[in-house]
Amino acid sequence: MSGLEVRDEVAEALEGNGAVVALESTLISHGLPRPDNLALALEAEAIVREEGAVPATVGVIGGIPKVGLGEGDLELLANEDDILKLSTRDLPFAVAKGSHGATTVAATASLAARAGVRLFATGGLGGVHRGARDSWDVSADLAELARTPVAVVSAGVKSILDVPATLELLETLGVPVAGFRTLRFPGFYLTDSGCPLDWSVEGEGEAAHAVRALGDLETGGMVIANPLPESQQLDPALHKKALRSGLEGLRRDGVRGKDVTPFLLARFREETGGESLEVNKRIILNNARLAARIAAALAALEGE
Repeated sequence: MSGLEVRDEVAEALEGNGAVVALESTLISHGLPRPDNLALALEAEAIVREEGAVPATVGVIGGIPKVGLGEGDLELLANEDDILKLSTRDLPFAVAKGSHGATTVAATASLAARAGVRLFATGGLGGVHRGARDSWDVSADLAELARTPVAVVSAGVKSILDVPATLELLETLGVPVAGFRTLRFPGFYLTDSGCPLDWSVEGEGEAAHAVRALGDLETGGMVIANPLPESQQLDPALHKKALRSGLEGLRRDGVRGKDVTPFLLARFREETGGESLEVNKRIILNNARLAARIAAALAALEGE
């Protein structure tokens, strides 16, 4: 695949060892309803700038992979119907066909790393799906992180997944995971998934040191798990009810593969009266802010 296009301000920041944060575009096209999707994308970029970094939203426009989308590109991905959802394996075909596409965590990490971006903010990672023992349904996000030198700030993995199995697979793949000021792995909508962690980073500076060490060691990627404050999480009882309803719907309707996550997120919005959508927004903005602060600390560290 050739023809990666890096937006001028992103390229200038990278050349000057400035702070840059990659942002995914799947949440724009597939994760949030209109008009919330475009509004949130613009707000996330504004927060990154506010914290002293350059935002680089990643997507494919007319078959051209782009690291750093313009406002027109963001509007296209937010408002056009039938925007493709692109994981890493889909990129060559999207390029060949001249397609528009929104990139998943895996594809965003891959393209961002090719451009030299080392910090990436998302909502929640993909992971091992419930029932994967039979379905083999495991997100490509995990394998991509094992080989791609990008630090991803996320609120853990989506709580609709098998969280303990996902952590076990991340360990097997050699992907380091640390909580941000916590030794508990967050559960996306929930502050605590119930799973412990071996490592935590106690501030943006320590996280920046870890990201620099990751590059020096020339291994793969890293997960910095950033939990929502308890006061901002989804009510745990409501979460349990929505999850149960969503899983029952999956079995009843035979939903599989890449349709599982959008189906369950839509069911969560329905069951929680839209509250899960508001929590999702808080997650994305919190992670964008933290990633920008780490990116700025990393730029300062390397400028010393």
